[in-house]
Amino acid sequence: MPLYEHVFLARQDLAQAQVDALAEAATKIITDGEGKVVKTESWGLRSLAYRMQKNRKAHFVMLEIDAPAPAIAELERQTGINEDVIRFMTIRVDAHEEGPSAMMRKQERDRERGDRPDRGDRDRGPRPDRGDRDRAPRREREDA
Repeated sequence: MPLYEHVFLARQDLAQAQVDALAEAATKIITDGEGKVVKTESWGLRSLAYRMQKNRKAHFVMLEIDAPAPAIAELERQTGINEDVIRFMTIRVDAHEEGPSAMMRKQERDRERGDRPDRGDRDRGPRPDRGDRDRAPRREREDA
């Protein structure tokens, strides 16, 4: 059977349990269509690059699927109807990725580094001595 990756973005105001229920509903659709979900990853609540349907953040979930095309068509139909899903994308792949996805590896790497300051918060150290500067004196304003 063909292999697919299905990623969907759920609204930001949903609880994690509701997002898990959406993933379970997608899994049920696939299993009813004689396919199977190989792996489910929840990437958590993440910021979006731009607002989508008045949402600035979304819950990201990825499913790795091994199913026939009609099951995928039904999954996409049901996902498109669901009001809790902002966007979704399904792609056909040659093979599923072994181990955690790139997004999960990035989250682990960030956790290992600990709290890193953002680029704007970095301390640049003391300023070098600028010595005496010869500046022209300021002109006084004449009130006349």
